[in-house]
Amino acid sequence: MHSCHTSTIDPRQFGWLAMSRSGGRGPGPRRSRHGGPQFPGFGPPRGPRARRGDVRAALLVLLAEEPRNGYGLMQEIERRSDGVWRPSPGSVYPALQQLEDEGLVQVEPGESGKSYGLTAAGRAHVEARGDELAAPWDAVKGDMGEGAWELMGAMRQIGMALFQLTHSGSDAQQAEAKQVLADTRRALYRILAEDAPEEPGSD
Repeated sequence: MHSCHTSTIDPRQFGWLAMSRSGGRGPGPRRSRHGGPQFPGFGPPRGPRARRGDVRAALLVLLAEEPRNGYGLMQEIERRSDGVWRPSPGSVYPALQQLEDEGLVQVEPGESGKSYGLTAAGRAHVEARGDELAAPWDAVKGDMGEGAWELMGAMRQIGMALFQLTHSGSDAQQAEAKQVLADTRRALYRILAEDAPEEPGSD
């Protein structure tokens, strides 16, 4: 077993070892909703930055089900979009404030802190626009094909292997891993630079 020592792989090169902006935790894997480790940079990519209207629709749909706090709303949107859409506090809380100003949402104090729920006007608004609101996360999920999801799975597996190397690999093993990553990056860019293969009979 290798003893702990200074890593020759600089974790700052890989976003998945950076300190979590949301939790303030140090290096290490987060837990995904499925129970396995999730590495920043190796999980599902962030979906397109949602327009405020999309965030607004998602909040109304979720609050029509039950009161939730801001963090719970962000987590639920991420869960229902299979991790593709991860709204930030900078988009969720201003939208909640706007909905509160419009009289559609109200703050509901609870034992575990502040939560949000729909007012009577908010429920009427959702019922009147049910088809229009629908499930905004479904449109975001449809942006990625099956092949892209398979690549995301492979990236998570690579992230787990790299995490082990940074914590228990020898200097020689870490140096070799850096070379493997450099070679892989160059190979991926070569793939991107190649012309798409011609289909048979396309002369």
